[in-house]
Amino acid sequence: MEKWTLKNMDDLQGKVIIVTGGNSGLGFESVKAFAGKGASVVLASRNMQRGEDAKAEILKAHPGGKIEVLELDLMDLASVEAFVKQVEKKYDRLDVLMNNAGIMTTPYFKTKDGFEGQMGTNHLGHFALTAQLMKMIKATPGSRVVNVSSGGHRFGKMDFENLLFEDGKDYSPMKAYGRSKLSNLLFTYELERQFESSGIKAIAVASHPGGSRTNLDRHVKGKIWFKLIWPIFRLMTMSQALGALPQIRASVDGEVKGGQYYGPHRNMTGYPVVVKSNQASHSMADARKLWEMSEELTGISFDF
Repeated sequence: MEKWTLKNMDDLQGKVIIVTGGNSGLGFESVKAFAGKGASVVLASRNMQRGEDAKAEILKAHPGGKIEVLELDLMDLASVEAFVKQVEKKYDRLDVLMNNAGIMTTPYFKTKDGFEGQMGTNHLGHFALTAQLMKMIKATPGSRVVNVSSGGHRFGKMDFENLLFEDGKDYSPMKAYGRSKLSNLLFTYELERQFESSGIKAIAVASHPGGSRTNLDRHVKGKIWFKLIWPIFRLMTMSQALGALPQIRASVDGEVKGGQYYGPHRNMTGYPVVVKSNQASHSMADARKLWEMSEELTGISFDF
């Protein structure tokens, strides 16, 4: 098996890459890797101070890194629109859009636009962002949209009668997380089909980090059951730097093809390889329905 690492990355001079949630975890590691290879990186962060702190930390390792911090709150469609306008003013190309930001197993809450929090952040916010950046994506031959999913997509179930767990009906933190991660994959595969049918020279790819020690599990760390399994869990996981390799490879490796899904070769840990997602993620009917509902909910359509 090929052991793909950051050493396999080519020079990225002249490339423009957006990383959502770039101030911590997998996003931080991705920004660091791209900046270290010369790309101009937009570090999108909901909290500007945390974004600037992350930038300063990365520049210690890569003093010549080209990183710009821009505010992006995926829980607010107005913020998404404002972010896109800033990007369009500053850049004339977009080589990689890495939809990395996410939240996991939160208590029920609604975004500013009234969406259930996890679907609103993990899927709908990124759906709206990708749609509004399509002009730049189309203008950059070979551009990529990389959606970061999770092994958690396997316990996700689509329910189009109650997609957003209205008023908390049938809600559980894990149910909502699984649905949002399954949505990431349904979106990726449908986006790739749209690129192909429209003749657009771009690809859509997905990835998952396996078991990575990031702050994504902060909503369960305090629970007794998590404390009991933590010693075992730690042995089955890897650092966030290694966990970021699948999404980094999906973003820059010349061998990547549209519609592929990258993850660790041992599922929870290992080097990034092409892996398989479950059967539900390949439902074309569910993908089309999700797309239609996402356009209705956000009020934003794709221009292919």
